[in-house]
Amino acid sequence: MKSMGGMPRHVACVMDGNGRWAAQRSLPRTAGHEAAETAVIDVIEAARSAGVTWLSLYAFSTENWRRPAGEVDILMRLVRRAIRKHAPALHARGVRCRFLGMSDPRIPSRLVQDITDLMTLTSDNRQMTLTVAFDHGGRRDIVQAARSLIRTATPAEQVTEATFAQHLPYPDTPDVDLVIRTSGEQRISNFMLWQVAYAEWVFPQVLWPDFRATHLWECLDAYRRRQRRFGDVRRPTTTTGEES
Repeated sequence: MKSMGGMPRHVACVMDGNGRWAAQRSLPRTAGHEAAETAVIDVIEAARSAGVTWLSLYAFSTENWRRPAGEVDILMRLVRRAIRKHAPALHARGVRCRFLGMSDPRIPSRLVQDITDLMTLTSDNRQMTLTVAFDHGGRRDIVQAARSLIRTATPAEQVTEATFAQHLPYPDTPDVDLVIRTSGEQRISNFMLWQVAYAEWVFPQVLWPDFRATHLWECLDAYRRRQRRFGDVRRPTTTTGEES
């Protein structure tokens, strides 16, 4: 029987299944995005209560710009509404909020301002760091890090994994220990490619709008039952989150 490990330090969620949730109810896809807000808040609070200190949520990818303009517009408005609604509670609970991506000029200026205000408001909080991947692409982050190394004229022999990581966005972010992708789909989808290199993955069947604290606890328990060896067959490694 596998030994029990500790709580993951960094959990990341690919919030999948909003469109299918709406389709099952004969509702427009945007209804699924709206229903997803409850799941987001429930998971943030449950993760914080569980002792997870880093939580990353995949909200909008660089590829999502291909969706119909009307759907994208509603998504932007829903994100803005959620920020304004929940910012005081996030701040009161000691959650530091960050947004990963945010480089596309199509993001509405009012949303950019609300996001900037939220990050400023919560910048000194340390109970948990919430990173929202918004207009995010893992490959783009890696390309930008390479460009940064070139601009700084870093000699090739000095480029290591550690120095490369220092040129990624938010280089203080620890590697992801656990990735949860809802709806049963099993894809990476260009999400934090560098940071998930050694992550454990779980694929619950539940669609994201129905995902709640109980589902998160099930995923955390599955993680704690695994042994992480990081390629080393000589000894099992406990999952304390300190390995990242």
